[in-house]
Amino acid sequence: MRCPYCAHDDSQVKDSRPTEDNTAIRRRRQCEGCGARFTTFERVQLRDVTIVKSGDRREAFDRAKIEQSVALACRKRGVEQERIDQLVSGIQRQVETAGQGEIASSRIGEMVMEGLRQLDSVAYIRFASVYRDFSEASDFEEFASSVQEVGADGDK
Repeated sequence: MRCPYCAHDDSQVKDSRPTEDNTAIRRRRQCEGCGARFTTFERVQLRDVTIVKSGDRREAFDRAKIEQSVALACRKRGVEQERIDQLVSGIQRQVETAGQGEIASSRIGEMVMEGLRQLDSVAYIRFASVYRDFSEASDFEEFASSVQEVGADGDK
C-alpha cells in the first residue's frame, strides 16, 4: 500500500480488526520509508455497478461520493461518523445486491434521502436542497413543512 505522506510503495500492517458494523476490515499500517502511520479500510465489493447519470452518461459506482455527500449534509449536526458509515454501507449493499449492472443516479439519490430522513431532519433538508435543486426560499419552506408533517405523524 502506497504511503499517503511520502508515496513510498511499501507499508507494513501493524493491526487489523473488523469495523463495528462488520462491513469492513480496518488496518493500521506503518510506512517502511518514512515511518508514518495511517489507516486503511478493506471492504467487500460484490460486483461492478455502473451509475447512469442524466443525459445517459455512465460512470463507475463510487462509495466515496456518497460518503462525501452524506458527511457534508451532516456537517456540524453531531451525527456520529459510525452512523454515517452504516448509512453509506447500507446504500452500497443495496446497490450491489440489487442484481443489476446499472442503476440510475436518481435511485441512489432517493436511497440517500431516505437514509438521511431517518438519521437527521436538518441533514435531510440540506441534502434535499441540493438534490432537488431548490432555487427559492419558498422551496425550503414547502419542503420543511412536509418534513415537519412527517415528524408530527410519527409522534402520534
